[in-house]
Amino acid sequence: MPAQETHKPAELIWGHGPKKLEVFLEPTCPFCVRASRKLMPLLAHVGEEAMTLHIYLHSQPWHLFSGVVTRCILAAAALPEGRDKAWQTLRSVGDHREEFEFAHHYEGANMHTTPEELLERLEVYTRLNLAVPFRLASVTEAIKAHTRYARHNKIHVSPSFMLNGTLDERFQSGQSVEEWAAFLK
Repeated sequence: MPAQETHKPAELIWGHGPKKLEVFLEPTCPFCVRASRKLMPLLAHVGEEAMTLHIYLHSQPWHLFSGVVTRCILAAAALPEGRDKAWQTLRSVGDHREEFEFAHHYEGANMHTTPEELLERLEVYTRLNLAVPFRLASVTEAIKAHTRYARHNKIHVSPSFMLNGTLDERFQSGQSVEEWAAFLK
């Protein structure tokens, strides 16, 4: 039975400017990891007064641990200073991606790994206690909200980018921060 509480995971929003960039990331996807490493440099380059960055987690079933890892990140968002704890957790997944993914999406060292072991790995890397918030009903609701929003906006792949409410396919993970900044003008 999930723990009952009123504390909700923090929204993953940085900046407060008029240009709204919404990014949909699957935490274990190599392209999303590459894109995520450019988001804070982009915000610094453009300026928090010019851009609002909103991250949504977009679980994809071919990344077999995606749901568990996404839940861990949103569990971190339920901690004090949750937005930044979630970012720390997302970055830790990216830094140790092979430990949260399968080779070729179906084989490898993680074939016998349990969700509990994934949670413990992330607790070691982040130095956060994720076990309690992992079980919160509000984390389940946050996962559903991220998923509904992505589906509502016809997001199918990740990373995906929406600029001012419209899907913008110009953004690609292999581009530079400067290229992304030019799209915001």
